[in-house]
Amino acid sequence: MLIKEIISILESFAPPSLQESYDNSGMQCGDANEKAKGALLCLDVTPEVLKEAEKKKCNLIIAHHPLIFSPLKRLTGANYVEQIIISAIKKNIAIYACHTNADNVRMGVNHKIAGKLGLVNCKVLQQKKGILKKLVTFVPKEHAEKVRTALFKAGCGEIGNYDSCSYNLEGKGTFKANENANPFVGKKNELHFEAETRIETVFESYKENAVIKALHKAHPYEVVAYDIYQLENRHPAIGSGLVGELTKATEEKVLLETLKRNFAANGIRYTSLLGKKVKKVALCGGSGSFLLKDAIAQKADIFITADFKYHQFFDAENKLVIADIGHYETEQYTPELFYEVIHKKLPKFAAHLSKHNTNPVNYL
Repeated sequence: MLIKEIISILESFAPPSLQESYDNSGMQCGDANEKAKGALLCLDVTPEVLKEAEKKKCNLIIAHHPLIFSPLKRLTGANYVEQIIISAIKKNIAIYACHTNADNVRMGVNHKIAGKLGLVNCKVLQQKKGILKKLVTFVPKEHAEKVRTALFKAGCGEIGNYDSCSYNLEGKGTFKANENANPFVGKKNELHFEAETRIETVFESYKENAVIKALHKAHPYEVVAYDIYQLENRHPAIGSGLVGELTKATEEKVLLETLKRNFAANGIRYTSLLGKKVKKVALCGGSGSFLLKDAIAQKADIFITADFKYHQFFDAENKLVIADIGHYETEQYTPELFYEVIHKKLPKFAAHLSKHNTNPVNYL
């Protein structure tokens, strides 16, 4: 098993193309073609985590937070990032990060948090645009079913809780094959009319290569006619944050105490309590203040996230309760998510959860 095969499993779950523009998910250092001896899963890469990987004979570290955010101009060991990179290279330990793509993907980081709270009826808080594309192709009528099936298998036709979605229209196509052609139907140098089915279906943009490959393989024509359109629709299952419901309405203070206990939070910063029970919960792992307006628009009773600045707390305007439980605290279960993804595909692979608490914030 090569390192790149482990990475491929993660990227099938959380495609790198879903990461935010500022992010740097992916290989941080190392050779993906090396044989994978074991993987250590963590939130952050620290010197202690690197030592733990070496002790457990893991030559791959999978972290949520990228070690390298800003471009490196030199490697001299001037700071902890450079020191870890130098040490990892010397020890032949590859480092891979799966960050905002794991946040944005369906069943990702925020669903993991929701699971810890027992939320139901969950949906994305801020759906992403520019993720979907539409494929239109033209197929001889008797081959339409074969092509549709191939496209669905490649990932086309998923809309919300439905799959195998397409629109089909019967019509006639025309073409004239020249001397160099090898037409599936019709004769060279003669205008041919063929009963065709126009198939329209949507797909997530990162699946484009697989979709086009499947189309060409299943389509009978020598030259396949197709169009691809970028859609402005928001993707219902991909995006930032999440909103869901508690199975039973809970007192605000009780929920805050539950957060403190379930997420081992040493301190929770929160706005004034509104004196009503909490039923609808919005949340975002990590820095989620940019989603406050979305949480209010969804009529959430509480918004659980981290990294709110002082003046941003005023923006709650007594419309909901903001509960800032800490960046590390919201995302601490992400390595569990990585473990579940890898273990499902490779139950015998040596994947280990790091034992180190990498939270850089301490409380007195």
